[in-house]
Amino acid sequence: MLPSTSTSKNTDKIRRKIGSKDVVVIGAGHAGLAVSYCLQKRGIDHLVLERGEIANTWKRERWDSLTLLTPNWQCRLPGFEYEGEDQHGFLTMPELIRFLEGYADFVNAPLRTNADVTEVNQNTTGYTVKSTQGEWTCRALVIASGACNIPNVPRCAEDLPSDITNLTPHDYRSPDQLEAGGVLIVGASSTGLQLAGEIQKSGCEVTISTGEHVRMPRAYRGRDIQFWLDRTGILDERYDEIDNIKRARRLPSPQLIGSHAPQIFDLNRLTNGGANLVGRMMGLGDGRAVFSGSLKNACVLADLKMSRLLNTIDDWAEKNPQAFEPPKRFEPTRVEDRPRLTIDLKRDNIKTVIWCTGFRPEYQWLKVDTFDHKGRINHHGGAAKAAGLYVIGLPVLRKRKSSFIHGTEDDVRDISKHLAGYLDDRAIR
Repeated sequence: MLPSTSTSKNTDKIRRKIGSKDVVVIGAGHAGLAVSYCLQKRGIDHLVLERGEIANTWKRERWDSLTLLTPNWQCRLPGFEYEGEDQHGFLTMPELIRFLEGYADFVNAPLRTNADVTEVNQNTTGYTVKSTQGEWTCRALVIASGACNIPNVPRCAEDLPSDITNLTPHDYRSPDQLEAGGVLIVGASSTGLQLAGEIQKSGCEVTISTGEHVRMPRAYRGRDIQFWLDRTGILDERYDEIDNIKRARRLPSPQLIGSHAPQIFDLNRLTNGGANLVGRMMGLGDGRAVFSGSLKNACVLADLKMSRLLNTIDDWAEKNPQAFEPPKRFEPTRVEDRPRLTIDLKRDNIKTVIWCTGFRPEYQWLKVDTFDHKGRINHHGGAAKAAGLYVIGLPVLRKRKSSFIHGTEDDVRDISKHLAGYLDDRAIR
Protein backbone atom coordinates (compact mmCIF):
# COMPACT_ATOMS: atom_id res chain seq x y z
CA MET A 1 0.00 0.00 0.00
CA LEU A 2 1.32 3.45 -0.87
CA PRO A 3 1.59 5.92 2.01
CA SER A 4 -1.13 8.54 2.33
CA THR A 5 -0.51 12.05 1.03
CA SER A 6 -0.41 13.49 4.54
CA THR A 7 2.21 10.95 5.61
CA SER A 8 4.37 11.74 2.56
CA LYS A 9 4.21 15.47 3.34
CA ASN A 10 5.23 14.87 6.95
CA THR A 11 8.12 12.67 5.82
CA ASP A 12 9.27 15.37 3.38
CA LYS A 13 9.32 17.88 6.24
CA ILE A 14 11.44 15.57 8.35
CA ARG A 15 13.86 14.96 5.47
CA ARG A 16 14.28 18.69 4.96
CA LYS A 17 15.10 19.08 8.64
CA ILE A 18 17.24 15.96 9.01
CA GLY A 19 19.51 14.94 6.15
CA SER A 20 20.14 11.29 5.34
CA LYS A 21 23.38 9.72 4.15
CA ASP A 22 24.73 6.21 3.89
CA VAL A 23 27.86 7.29 5.78
CA VAL A 24 28.88 10.32 7.83
CA VAL A 25 32.60 10.93 8.38
CA ILE A 26 33.51 13.08 11.38
CA GLY A 27 36.76 14.95 10.76
CA ALA A 28 38.40 16.30 7.59
CA GLY A 29 42.01 15.84 8.52
CA HIS A 30 44.19 13.67 6.31
CA ALA A 31 42.44 10.49 7.53
CA GLY A 32 38.91 11.79 7.00
CA LEU A 33 39.73 13.05 3.52
CA ALA A 34 41.34 9.70 2.67
CA VAL A 35 38.17 7.92 3.79
CA SER A 36 36.13 10.20 1.54
CA TYR A 37 38.41 9.39 -1.41
CA CYS A 38 37.89 5.65 -0.92
CA LEU A 39 34.14 5.99 -0.38
CA GLN A 40 33.81 8.01 -3.57
CA LYS A 41 35.71 5.31 -5.47
CA ARG A 42 33.12 2.82 -4.23
CA GLY A 43 30.20 5.10 -5.06
CA ILE A 44 29.05 5.31 -1.43
CA ASP A 45 26.91 8.32 -0.56
CA HIS A 46 28.51 10.17 2.34
CA LEU A 47 29.15 13.49 4.05
CA VAL A 48 32.29 14.77 5.84
CA LEU A 49 31.89 17.08 8.82
CA GLU A 50 34.81 19.23 10.02
CA ARG A 51 34.71 21.28 13.23
CA GLY A 52 36.92 24.01 11.77
CA GLU A 53 38.62 24.35 8.41
CA ILE A 54 40.93 22.12 6.40
CA ALA A 55 44.17 21.47 8.33
CA ASN A 56 42.55 23.12 11.34
CA THR A 57 44.70 21.30 13.91
CA TRP A 58 47.95 22.19 12.16
CA LYS A 59 46.89 25.82 11.79
CA ARG A 60 45.61 26.36 15.34
CA GLU A 61 47.10 23.81 17.71
CA ARG A 62 50.79 23.33 16.88
CA TRP A 63 53.95 25.30 17.60
CA ASP A 64 55.61 27.46 14.96
CA SER A 65 58.77 25.42 14.29
CA LEU A 66 57.15 21.99 14.13
CA THR A 67 58.13 19.77 11.21
CA LEU A 68 56.92 16.30 10.29
CA LEU A 69 58.92 13.40 11.70
CA THR A 70 58.68 11.46 8.43
CA PRO A 71 60.64 12.41 5.28
CA ASN A 72 58.83 13.82 2.27
CA TRP A 73 59.06 10.59 0.27
CA GLN A 74 56.61 9.15 2.78
CA CYS A 75 54.12 12.01 2.38
CA ARG A 76 51.42 10.18 0.47
CA LEU A 77 47.72 9.57 0.77
CA PRO A 78 45.34 7.55 -1.44
CA GLY A 79 45.74 8.90 -4.99
CA PHE A 80 48.06 11.73 -3.92
CA GLU A 81 51.71 12.20 -2.93
CA TYR A 82 54.43 14.77 -2.38
CA GLU A 83 55.80 15.91 -5.74
CA GLY A 84 58.44 18.42 -4.66
CA GLU A 85 62.17 18.21 -5.29
CA ASP A 86 63.24 17.69 -1.68
CA GLN A 87 62.22 14.05 -1.31
CA HIS A 88 64.45 13.55 1.73
CA GLY A 89 63.48 16.75 3.53
CA PHE A 90 60.74 17.26 6.11
CA LEU A 91 57.61 19.35 5.69
CA THR A 92 57.31 22.46 7.84
CA MET A 93 53.88 23.41 9.15
CA PRO A 94 53.12 25.86 6.28
CA GLU A 95 54.22 23.19 3.78
CA LEU A 96 52.10 20.51 5.44
CA ILE A 97 49.08 22.81 5.48
CA ARG A 98 49.50 23.41 1.73
CA PHE A 99 49.87 19.65 1.18
CA LEU A 100 46.61 18.92 3.03
CA GLU A 101 44.76 21.75 1.33
CA GLY A 102 45.97 20.36 -2.00
CA TYR A 103 44.68 16.93 -1.03
CA ALA A 104 41.32 18.42 -0.07
CA ASP A 105 41.06 20.03 -3.50
CA PHE A 106 42.07 16.74 -5.14
CA VAL A 107 39.52 14.66 -3.20
CA ASN A 108 36.75 17.26 -3.52
CA ALA A 109 34.89 15.63 -0.63
CA PRO A 110 31.22 16.35 0.12
CA LEU A 111 32.31 18.54 3.00
CA ARG A 112 30.77 20.83 5.62
CA THR A 113 33.36 22.98 7.42
CA ASN A 114 32.74 24.73 10.75
CA ALA A 115 30.37 21.88 11.52
CA ASP A 116 31.18 21.03 15.13
CA VAL A 117 29.57 17.71 16.07
CA THR A 118 27.64 18.13 19.30
CA GLU A 119 26.02 14.70 19.73
CA VAL A 120 25.93 11.26 18.11
CA ASN A 121 23.33 8.66 19.05
CA GLN A 122 22.60 5.17 17.79
CA ASN A 123 19.16 4.53 16.30
CA THR A 124 17.38 1.51 14.84
CA THR A 125 18.92 1.94 11.38
CA GLY A 126 22.31 3.43 12.23
CA TYR A 127 23.24 6.76 13.77
CA THR A 128 21.94 10.30 14.26
CA VAL A 129 24.60 13.00 14.05
CA LYS A 130 23.88 16.48 15.38
CA SER A 131 26.18 19.37 14.52
CA THR A 132 26.26 23.16 14.44
CA GLN A 133 25.58 22.92 10.68
CA GLY A 134 22.60 20.57 10.82
CA GLU A 135 21.51 17.06 11.68
CA TRP A 136 21.91 13.84 9.69
CA THR A 137 21.03 10.20 9.96
CA CYS A 138 23.36 7.59 8.51
CA ARG A 139 23.67 3.83 8.21
CA ALA A 140 27.35 3.86 9.16
CA LEU A 141 29.65 6.31 10.87
CA VAL A 142 33.42 6.88 10.56
CA ILE A 143 35.17 8.80 13.34
CA ALA A 144 38.26 10.50 11.92
CA SER A 145 38.54 13.25 14.52
CA GLY A 146 42.10 12.33 15.49
CA ALA A 147 44.00 11.00 18.48
CA CYS A 148 45.48 14.30 19.70
CA ASN A 149 42.47 16.46 20.56
CA ILE A 150 43.23 17.07 24.24
CA PRO A 151 46.62 17.34 25.98
CA ASN A 152 46.86 14.53 28.52
CA VAL A 153 47.88 16.62 31.54
CA PRO A 154 48.19 14.89 34.94
CA ARG A 155 46.01 16.10 37.79
CA CYS A 156 48.98 17.34 39.77
CA ALA A 157 49.24 20.25 37.30
CA GLU A 158 46.43 21.86 39.31
CA ASP A 159 48.88 22.19 42.22
CA LEU A 160 51.35 24.29 40.27
CA PRO A 161 51.87 27.70 41.96
CA SER A 162 49.85 30.44 40.27
CA ASP A 163 52.92 32.57 39.51
CA ILE A 164 54.37 29.85 37.23
CA THR A 165 53.21 29.73 33.61
CA ASN A 166 51.44 26.45 32.83
CA LEU A 167 51.53 25.40 29.15
CA THR A 168 50.77 22.41 26.92
CA PRO A 169 51.95 21.85 23.32
CA HIS A 170 48.58 23.29 22.23
CA ASP A 171 49.41 26.57 23.98
CA TYR A 172 53.11 26.83 23.20
CA ARG A 173 54.16 28.61 20.00
CA SER A 174 57.78 29.72 20.42
CA PRO A 175 60.37 30.62 23.08
CA ASP A 176 59.43 34.29 22.61
CA GLN A 177 56.31 33.80 24.73
CA LEU A 178 58.26 32.47 27.73
CA GLU A 179 59.26 34.54 30.74
CA ALA A 180 63.00 34.68 31.36
CA GLY A 181 64.01 31.90 33.73
CA GLY A 182 64.02 28.14 33.99
CA VAL A 183 61.68 25.85 32.03
CA LEU A 184 60.57 22.45 33.29
CA ILE A 185 59.48 20.17 30.45
CA VAL A 186 57.51 17.15 31.61
CA GLY A 187 57.86 14.34 29.09
CA ALA A 188 60.78 13.20 26.95
CA SER A 189 59.18 11.86 23.78
CA SER A 190 59.39 13.60 20.41
CA THR A 191 57.46 16.69 21.49
CA GLY A 192 59.34 17.13 24.75
CA LEU A 193 62.75 16.83 23.11
CA GLN A 194 61.87 19.15 20.23
CA LEU A 195 60.61 21.87 22.56
CA ALA A 196 63.54 21.36 24.93
CA GLY A 197 65.98 21.77 22.05
CA GLU A 198 64.62 25.05 20.75
CA ILE A 199 63.98 26.52 24.21
CA GLN A 200 67.52 25.65 25.24
CA LYS A 201 68.87 27.44 22.15
CA SER A 202 66.92 30.56 23.19
CA GLY A 203 69.02 30.79 26.37
CA CYS A 204 66.62 29.36 28.96
CA GLU A 205 67.80 26.73 31.41
CA VAL A 206 65.87 23.53 30.73
CA THR A 207 65.00 20.64 33.02
CA ILE A 208 63.46 17.53 31.48
CA SER A 209 61.29 15.15 33.48
CA THR A 210 61.84 11.75 31.87
CA GLY A 211 59.76 8.59 32.13
CA GLU A 212 59.33 5.79 29.60
CA HIS A 213 60.58 6.83 26.17
CA VAL A 214 61.60 5.40 22.80
CA ARG A 215 65.16 6.31 21.84
CA MET A 216 65.80 6.18 18.10
CA PRO A 217 68.42 7.63 15.73
CA ARG A 218 67.31 9.91 12.92
CA ALA A 219 69.73 8.17 10.57
CA TYR A 220 71.60 4.87 10.69
CA ARG A 221 74.13 3.37 8.31
CA GLY A 222 73.64 6.23 5.88
CA ARG A 223 69.84 5.99 5.58
CA ASP A 224 66.95 7.64 7.38
CA ILE A 225 65.48 5.51 10.14
CA GLN A 226 62.17 5.47 8.27
CA PHE A 227 63.91 3.71 5.39
CA TRP A 228 64.93 0.93 7.77
CA LEU A 229 61.55 0.68 9.51
CA ASP A 230 59.94 0.36 6.10
CA ARG A 231 62.39 -2.12 4.54
CA THR A 232 62.60 -4.44 7.54
CA GLY A 233 58.79 -4.74 7.60
CA ILE A 234 58.45 -3.29 11.10
CA LEU A 235 56.00 -0.61 9.97
CA ASP A 236 53.82 -3.18 8.20
CA GLU A 237 53.36 -5.41 11.24
CA ARG A 238 49.62 -5.90 11.69
CA TYR A 239 47.70 -5.19 14.88
CA ASP A 240 46.66 -8.85 15.15
CA GLU A 241 50.31 -9.97 14.90
CA ILE A 242 51.52 -7.86 17.82
CA ASP A 243 51.82 -9.69 21.13
CA ASN A 244 50.57 -6.84 23.33
CA ILE A 245 48.51 -4.55 21.12
CA LYS A 246 47.24 -2.45 24.03
CA ARG A 247 50.77 -1.63 25.09
CA ALA A 248 51.85 -0.97 21.50
CA ARG A 249 49.06 1.60 21.15
CA ARG A 250 50.18 3.35 24.33
CA LEU A 251 53.86 3.62 23.46
CA PRO A 252 55.22 7.19 23.40
CA SER A 253 56.38 8.63 20.10
CA PRO A 254 60.08 8.07 19.28
CA GLN A 255 62.68 10.70 20.08
CA LEU A 256 62.97 12.11 16.57
CA ILE A 257 63.12 15.57 15.04
CA GLY A 258 62.31 16.53 11.46
CA SER A 259 65.90 17.05 10.38
CA HIS A 260 68.79 14.89 9.17
CA ALA A 261 71.28 16.76 11.35
CA PRO A 262 72.22 15.61 13.89
CA GLN A 263 72.32 11.86 13.31
CA ILE A 264 70.65 11.30 16.69
CA PHE A 265 68.82 13.87 18.79
CA ASP A 266 68.52 12.51 22.30
CA LEU A 267 68.87 13.27 25.98
CA ASN A 268 72.66 13.21 25.70
CA ARG A 269 72.60 16.02 23.18
CA LEU A 270 70.43 18.10 25.48
CA THR A 271 72.57 17.48 28.55
CA ASN A 272 75.64 18.39 26.48
CA GLY A 273 73.95 21.78 26.10
CA GLY A 274 73.35 22.11 29.82
CA ALA A 275 69.90 20.57 30.28
CA ASN A 276 69.10 18.85 33.58
CA LEU A 277 67.57 15.36 33.72
CA VAL A 278 65.14 14.24 36.41
CA GLY A 279 62.82 11.24 36.62
CA ARG A 280 59.12 10.92 35.92
CA MET A 281 56.94 13.57 37.56
CA MET A 282 55.25 12.11 40.64
CA GLY A 283 53.53 15.17 42.10
CA LEU A 284 53.53 18.82 43.10
CA GLY A 285 53.05 20.36 46.52
CA ASP A 286 54.21 23.30 48.63
CA GLY A 287 56.03 24.77 45.66
CA ARG A 288 58.08 21.65 45.10
CA ALA A 289 58.08 19.11 42.27
CA VAL A 290 58.70 15.47 43.17
CA PHE A 291 60.20 12.96 40.74
CA SER A 292 60.59 9.19 40.55
CA GLY A 293 63.91 7.56 41.32
CA SER A 294 63.64 5.31 38.26
CA LEU A 295 65.33 7.67 35.77
CA LYS A 296 68.36 5.43 35.24
CA ASN A 297 66.19 2.34 34.73
CA ALA A 298 64.01 4.16 32.18
CA CYS A 299 67.07 5.25 30.21
CA VAL A 300 68.73 1.82 30.34
CA LEU A 301 65.53 0.22 29.04
CA ALA A 302 65.28 2.74 26.17
CA ASP A 303 68.93 2.10 25.27
CA LEU A 304 68.34 -1.66 25.29
CA LYS A 305 65.31 -1.39 23.00
CA MET A 306 67.20 0.84 20.57
CA SER A 307 70.04 -1.69 20.48
CA ARG A 308 67.54 -4.45 19.62
CA LEU A 309 66.16 -2.32 16.80
CA LEU A 310 69.64 -1.71 15.39
CA ASN A 311 70.36 -5.45 15.60
CA THR A 312 67.24 -6.10 13.53
CA ILE A 313 68.39 -3.55 10.96
CA ASP A 314 71.88 -5.05 10.82
CA ASP A 315 70.44 -8.53 10.27
CA TRP A 316 68.34 -7.26 7.35
CA ALA A 317 71.27 -5.35 5.85
CA GLU A 318 73.44 -8.46 6.00
CA LYS A 319 70.82 -10.44 4.06
CA ASN A 320 70.28 -7.62 1.56
CA PRO A 321 73.79 -6.25 0.90
CA GLN A 322 73.89 -2.78 -0.62
CA ALA A 323 76.13 0.27 -0.26
CA PHE A 324 75.28 0.79 3.40
CA GLU A 325 77.60 2.37 5.92
CA PRO A 326 79.10 0.03 8.56
CA PRO A 327 77.13 -0.76 11.72
CA LYS A 328 77.63 1.45 14.76
CA ARG A 329 76.27 1.91 18.24
CA PHE A 330 75.46 5.10 20.09
CA GLU A 331 76.67 6.19 23.49
CA PRO A 332 74.40 5.05 26.33
CA THR A 333 72.22 7.72 27.88
CA ARG A 334 74.20 9.49 30.57
CA VAL A 335 72.47 9.77 33.92
CA GLU A 336 73.89 11.11 37.18
CA ASP A 337 74.48 8.53 39.87
CA ARG A 338 72.03 10.33 42.15
CA PRO A 339 69.57 12.40 40.07
CA ARG A 340 67.49 14.95 41.92
CA LEU A 341 64.21 13.71 43.33
CA THR A 342 62.78 17.13 44.20
CA ILE A 343 62.97 20.64 42.81
CA ASP A 344 62.08 23.77 44.73
CA LEU A 345 60.43 25.67 41.89
CA LYS A 346 61.01 29.12 43.31
CA ARG A 347 64.59 28.53 44.43
CA ASP A 348 65.46 26.94 41.05
CA ASN A 349 63.84 29.89 39.25
CA ILE A 350 61.37 27.72 37.31
CA LYS A 351 59.11 30.19 35.52
CA THR A 352 57.36 27.86 33.06
CA VAL A 353 56.18 24.25 33.06
CA ILE A 354 55.29 22.64 29.72
CA TRP A 355 53.35 19.37 29.89
CA CYS A 356 54.55 17.19 27.00
CA THR A 357 52.75 14.19 28.43
CA GLY A 358 50.84 13.07 25.37
CA PHE A 359 47.34 13.58 24.03
CA ARG A 360 44.02 11.80 24.02
CA PRO A 361 40.97 11.86 21.74
CA GLU A 362 37.84 13.79 22.68
CA TYR A 363 34.59 11.85 22.43
CA GLN A 364 32.19 13.64 24.80
CA TRP A 365 29.72 14.00 21.95
CA LEU A 366 29.63 10.24 21.23
CA LYS A 367 26.64 8.84 23.15
CA VAL A 368 27.15 5.24 22.03
CA ASP A 369 27.99 2.15 24.07
CA THR A 370 31.35 1.45 22.46
CA PHE A 371 33.95 2.45 25.07
CA ASP A 372 36.28 0.39 27.20
CA HIS A 373 36.77 0.99 30.94
CA LYS A 374 39.30 3.77 30.24
CA GLY A 375 37.05 5.70 27.90
CA ARG A 376 38.74 4.58 24.68
CA ILE A 377 36.74 3.37 21.69
CA ASN A 378 36.67 -0.40 21.82
CA HIS A 379 37.59 -1.48 18.30
CA HIS A 380 39.10 -4.38 16.39
CA GLY A 381 41.36 -2.99 13.71
CA GLY A 382 39.15 0.09 13.31
CA ALA A 383 35.76 -1.67 13.44
CA ALA A 384 34.15 -0.62 16.71
CA LYS A 385 32.11 -2.66 19.12
CA ALA A 386 28.98 -0.81 17.98
CA ALA A 387 27.75 -2.10 14.60
CA GLY A 388 28.43 0.21 11.66
CA LEU A 389 30.82 2.40 13.65
CA TYR A 390 34.42 2.78 12.48
CA VAL A 391 37.42 4.74 13.69
CA ILE A 392 40.48 5.87 11.75
CA GLY A 393 43.64 7.82 12.58
CA LEU A 394 44.55 6.16 15.90
CA PRO A 395 47.97 4.70 16.79
CA VAL A 396 48.62 1.15 15.55
CA LEU A 397 45.05 0.97 14.26
CA ARG A 398 45.77 -1.77 11.75
CA LYS A 399 49.55 -1.57 11.37
CA ARG A 400 52.45 -0.04 13.25
CA LYS A 401 52.62 2.72 10.63
CA SER A 402 49.04 3.85 11.29
CA SER A 403 50.32 6.84 13.29
CA PHE A 404 52.07 8.30 10.25
CA ILE A 405 50.40 10.09 7.36
CA HIS A 406 51.52 7.48 4.84
CA GLY A 407 50.21 4.71 7.09
CA THR A 408 46.66 5.97 6.60
CA GLU A 409 46.37 4.59 3.06
CA ASP A 410 46.36 0.89 3.99
CA ASP A 411 44.03 1.54 6.93
CA VAL A 412 41.39 3.43 4.96
CA ARG A 413 41.39 0.91 2.11
CA ASP A 414 40.77 -1.93 4.56
CA ILE A 415 38.14 -0.04 6.51
CA SER A 416 36.27 1.24 3.46
CA LYS A 417 36.14 -2.33 2.13
CA HIS A 418 34.77 -3.60 5.45
CA LEU A 419 32.29 -0.71 5.59
CA ALA A 420 31.06 -1.39 2.04
CA GLY A 421 30.49 -5.03 2.98
CA TYR A 422 28.58 -3.95 6.06
CA LEU A 423 26.29 -1.68 4.03
CA ASP A 424 25.67 -4.42 1.44
CA ASP A 425 24.85 -6.90 4.18
CA ARG A 426 22.40 -4.50 5.81
CA ALA A 427 20.77 -3.80 2.46
CA ILE A 428 20.21 -7.52 1.88
CA ARG A 429 18.59 -7.83 5.29
